[in-house]
Amino acid sequence: MPPLALTGERTLPDVPEENYWYRRHLVVYEWIARRVGGASVVDMACGEGYGADVLAGVAREVVGVDANPQAHEHAKLRYTRPNLRYARELVETYRPPQPVDAVVFLQTIEHLQDPEGVLRHYRSLLAPGGVVYVSTPNVRTLAPKGAERSDNPWHVHEYQAEEFERLCEGTFGDVKMYGLYHARKLRVHELALRAGWDAAHPRLGLTNAFYGRFTPAIKTSDFVLWPSASADLEKALDFVAVCRS
Repeated sequence: MPPLALTGERTLPDVPEENYWYRRHLVVYEWIARRVGGASVVDMACGEGYGADVLAGVAREVVGVDANPQAHEHAKLRYTRPNLRYARELVETYRPPQPVDAVVFLQTIEHLQDPEGVLRHYRSLLAPGGVVYVSTPNVRTLAPKGAERSDNPWHVHEYQAEEFERLCEGTFGDVKMYGLYHARKLRVHELALRAGWDAAHPRLGLTNAFYGRFTPAIKTSDFVLWPSASADLEKALDFVAVCRS
């Protein structure tokens, strides 16, 4: 299958130094998969295809949509299931032949010039009772301290919690917000950073030895999703909006 370059535009599995970001995205796909059993699903901006494959493990049918020719071809060759197919089309305009039960749109809305228009389009694709799952990084935890945004060149706009919720509520009548947070060893690592670990490991010459083992060992269980009523969204890594008409 054609290899995909690690450019920062999309997350890839099987790259040890990228494992943190891959698991951070995968855990949300797995969380959604527990909610779409037997459903018809469109995975917009499916990229490499690992998320569409996770969803197809439980859904009735899944279409992975991506306009990038290399990603499209890679996904078709790597992830094959009878109930999984791919469409090389723009996520702004793709329309399935029939209304679907769920649209999944993860870590991509921050790349768009017209997010409101895209959300309206996704609402129009839903069957009665359908749901749109949208995620985006929290600019407050993604951007360096004191910066207004991250240095990711692919991002058009990065969101704070209230802003992202308002965006979704502008199209959908029922929006439930969730936050993704560190858990288990990532939570311990987070506390160590606050205690000065970033200054200590270079001085002790432990950087490569520690992170060469730590990063590849990260699992999806090292993240947790909490509803907004149970946690402070301003401290979340990513926001996940569950949107219904």
